[in-house]
Amino acid sequence: MERNPRKTFLNALHGNPSNRIPALSVTQTGTVELMDITGAAWPEAHSNPEKMAALAIAGYEIAGLEAVRYPYCLTVLAEIMGCDVRMGTKDIQPSVLSHPFAKGPENLRIPENLLEKGRIPTVLRATEILATWTGNGIQNEIPLIAGMEGPLTVFTHLAEVKNCLIWALKKPDYFKVFMETCTEICIEYANSLFDRGADALCVPDGGIVGSRMMPPSVLEDSVKPFYKRLCERVNGPVILHICGDVGDSLRTLSECGFEAISIEEKASIKAAKEAIGGRARLIGNVSPSRTLLFGIPDAVKAEAKRCLSAGVDILAPGCGIAPRTPLANIRALVEARDEWYKEKE
Repeated sequence: MERNPRKTFLNALHGNPSNRIPALSVTQTGTVELMDITGAAWPEAHSNPEKMAALAIAGYEIAGLEAVRYPYCLTVLAEIMGCDVRMGTKDIQPSVLSHPFAKGPENLRIPENLLEKGRIPTVLRATEILATWTGNGIQNEIPLIAGMEGPLTVFTHLAEVKNCLIWALKKPDYFKVFMETCTEICIEYANSLFDRGADALCVPDGGIVGSRMMPPSVLEDSVKPFYKRLCERVNGPVILHICGDVGDSLRTLSECGFEAISIEEKASIKAAKEAIGGRARLIGNVSPSRTLLFGIPDAVKAEAKRCLSAGVDILAPGCGIAPRTPLANIRALVEARDEWYKEKE
């Protein structure tokens, strides 16, 4: 069997024939064990491009995942827009502490020289390092997946979730200004990642959609147009990762132009496949907490094989890998895929 993870991944992502289902993570991959092995630990790896790259490569070289995925947080754009960020610890990701636009969009602007602000240069430099690594010798067959927060996530960081929901219904002009600005920021940043060598982009976004707090009409009329704009103007394949039971929203989300949608274990693969149809590929959805973090390798394999049999196009954790996840459990994800194919022979 031909082994070319990049070709296999891109074929699967675009719905083209592939020799096997990829086994990887489109969400964060940094774990404490990998940090200890590489010497590239959080929080320094969030701000040091060499350490960011080293930890990302370890997800492929040591954990066995069939992609290199970076960075490890969803605060980069929030920080440059004025949010205070706690950088976390070795096993806690960065988090937003303040919401500078909680009163409204007055003075909300896209910063000049956006790509020079905050930690964006760190991520761009890490992209260059990783693109060089994946482009030399045997490594040129490994896909490089960049991650970044999407426009709804940036919006809720800037203004808080409750304001986002209230304005969607009572102040739609506010909602539109935030979505306009946040989408444009995301587009510029996303294209800079593709310009430096990323193969695909994963955008974890829309948690308030998965929580069912957002009315379907708001998703259809006020969010969908901006998701479509994002997909149309970004120069590469975009994966939407969305938490929660998003079954009722998947049809709308699949009409936005995303190449794939990544779902967590609360969502039924069968129902998701039916809702998405052929408009996007489905990624998921082994439980990152119950199974990968707290389970044993055999439990990981059993759940992974159920996902494969249910019809996922790419096998992956249902959300970011928890930092304390055992390395053996991550390896079991790929082993399960290999065993599944042998069992079918």
